[in-house]
Amino acid sequence: MILMEREKALEILKENLKNPNLIKHSLAVEAGMRALARYFNEDEEKWGICGLLHDIDYEKTKENPNLHSKLGSEMLRKLGLDEEICQAILTHNEAHEILPQGKMAKALYCLDPLTGLIVAAVLVLPSKKIKDLKPENVLNRFKEKSFAKGAKREVIKKCQEYLDLSLEEFVNIIVLAMQKISDQLGL
Repeated sequence: MILMEREKALEILKENLKNPNLIKHSLAVEAGMRALARYFNEDEEKWGICGLLHDIDYEKTKENPNLHSKLGSEMLRKLGLDEEICQAILTHNEAHEILPQGKMAKALYCLDPLTGLIVAAVLVLPSKKIKDLKPENVLNRFKEKSFAKGAKREVIKKCQEYLDLSLEEFVNIIVLAMQKISDQLGL
């Protein structure tokens, strides 16, 4: 199986996703996956491509969430993408009730909803700038059940079991990663 170059992956992503916010979400997950790969001394390119392409099928499957990530992993498999990436993408959708296997899949699973919580925490700041966001802001919002309800806390908290990272460590790594690409995120 091959590892796709980032520019090609971004091109394929943009062919399949037209919503700018979904593209920004994909970029945020990519940045988070790259940061986690560095932290765990894993393949940063491979993890980054996984994060970038994880929602490639979202616009095609939004009416049927049970197909989300099944279609995407199959699309990428047909392109010859690395099987570990395809499997991680398949298992990031908890609707399938397939436990993620391997560190990359577990990282994607926990990270995906965290990026949404971070963006929501930025948008309630007076400046609406991610550079002003502190991990503590996110952790405080994490405790508010009614805040960013779609960011599933039970999935994010799996970082402790799956990655052996405290919630504080996990949030800190991802906030810093997203701050580095603030211009791409428009935050």
